[in-house]
Amino acid sequence: MREALNLAKKGLGFVSPNPCVGAVLVKDDQIIGQGYHAQAGDDHAEVIAINEAGSLAKDAYLFVTLEPCNHHGKTPPCAELIVKSGIKKVFISCKDNNPLVSGRGIEYLKSNNVEVDLGILENEAIALNQGFFHRMKEKKPYIKIKIASSLDGNTSLKTGESKWITSEHSRDDVQKLRAHSCAILSGVGTVNSDNPKLNVRGRNHDKQPKRFILDSHLSIKSNLEILQQENVFIVYGDDPNNNLSKLKNIKAKLIQMPQKNNRIDLSYVISYFNKFGINNLLVEAGPTLSGAMIESGFFNDLIIYIAPVLLGSEANNLIKLTQIKTMKQRINFSYKDIRSIGSDIRITLESI
Repeated sequence: MREALNLAKKGLGFVSPNPCVGAVLVKDDQIIGQGYHAQAGDDHAEVIAINEAGSLAKDAYLFVTLEPCNHHGKTPPCAELIVKSGIKKVFISCKDNNPLVSGRGIEYLKSNNVEVDLGILENEAIALNQGFFHRMKEKKPYIKIKIASSLDGNTSLKTGESKWITSEHSRDDVQKLRAHSCAILSGVGTVNSDNPKLNVRGRNHDKQPKRFILDSHLSIKSNLEILQQENVFIVYGDDPNNNLSKLKNIKAKLIQMPQKNNRIDLSYVISYFNKFGINNLLVEAGPTLSGAMIESGFFNDLIIYIAPVLLGSEANNLIKLTQIKTMKQRINFSYKDIRSIGSDIRITLESI
């Protein structure tokens, strides 16, 4: 099962809206087939492992990280193939909380005389697909807000300059966060100021996470590098300055969404992400959008990379929170993880 989990991890950032799944087929203490789900629409892990084993699958043992499906989606039901292949017993890490599956795959296997053992390395399997499980239950993605900060709680100088507050080690660590995300969310102020690509280094352009830029009044600069990339979406509310005509030759797609209090309605955006099948969302934005996400409760983890530097009292604050007027309104967190990343410290928090 450990090997199956390691295989499943290869799908992180690629399989949305599906979960990551790995499978290993064993017979006479030998691995005879293995596979992982690599991309939505492609064969599931169990199918790849069974096809690799061929006729040897009869009377074999299947180790799979998630309950096999028993419904027709883009691919046929895995549970049916398992039964047809003559597999003797299936070891499953955890149930699938997708209402289309939840328990039905296990019931189908048992009703067709296939033994089932549930719960091996269950916590690790659930952690691997925390975004998928969260979206199935809460109807919204698992959201991580990432911020780079100085010791005195600032994210950029008064001029907006922010390159680089944290070390190269921290920036490499952020690449891992991006690689494991289905989508990245940023704001127009950040992209206009920093001209970031928000991509995963070394990955093909068509395999990049989806990048969403919130731009309430369509003030984005037309010459930004990110606008010539695939999988980039500009979410805007209105176009008071008639900038649509300047954006005709970009690769990025434009999506108009309703506004609330003169800004893009975050509730609508999060609902859209659920329908879009985004399991894991990484927010890399300035203090205004990050603050709005926190005040609206649209986050699960707050990740802060703190560098051993001071930027001074005139620099721009970590997060802009507008609703806190009294100490009773303060937002409390608990520490999930604290560790050194190069010369910096990475703190992961969750609200309490």
